[in-house]
Amino acid sequence: MTTKERFSHILSWFAENMPVAESELHYDNAFQLLVAVMLSAQCTDKRVNMVTPALFAAYPTPETMSQATVAEVLAYIRSVSYPNAKAAHLVGMAQRLCEAYGGQVPDNIDDLQTLPGVGRKTANVVCAVIWNQPTMAVDTHIFRVSERLGLTTNSKSPRQTEDQLTRYIPADLIPKAHHWLLLHGRYVCQARTPHCADCGLATYCRYYAKEHKSADKNI
Repeated sequence: MTTKERFSHILSWFAENMPVAESELHYDNAFQLLVAVMLSAQCTDKRVNMVTPALFAAYPTPETMSQATVAEVLAYIRSVSYPNAKAAHLVGMAQRLCEAYGGQVPDNIDDLQTLPGVGRKTANVVCAVIWNQPTMAVDTHIFRVSERLGLTTNSKSPRQTEDQLTRYIPADLIPKAHHWLLLHGRYVCQARTPHCADCGLATYCRYYAKEHKSADKNI
């Protein structure tokens, strides 16, 4: 099977079996999504969704958050991972938005990455989700699933994975493919205990083939 054929089969399976695939973070606009994605670094979406309603009520716009102190923002996000650093980044991000972008979230990854606390992954998520741009954010789930399914080969970094995926996934499918791979990794192809028996992609999975071969040897 060629790499192009592998991508085609796997993307077709996702399209048929996961027609709805979207972010599990709760947000109403680009600013709220940016905040939520920043908070989600090394933290579950479930935990982020627990703290953002009160945070968004207190600071509904970049202008209101830019006027807050780090300590004030910290009070709302203490239960997420690395709350001190994230509180400082949120205030700095809001201030930068107001100073450089008129309080508007930029619509491209280069400008987004000038914001404090915003790296390439966060920028890619915002561009894909809000503006449906062909940007592939790679988290630990996507990095793992892509390698197991053979969509990537010996990738050493999220950027390598991003480049390999965007080379073969049609541009119009990239935003949805991000969620397909992420959600598959979150609920099926988990790191320690993948649910291979429940996975419709086992036929294409290098990990499954390797594990199945090992099991056969032990019979």
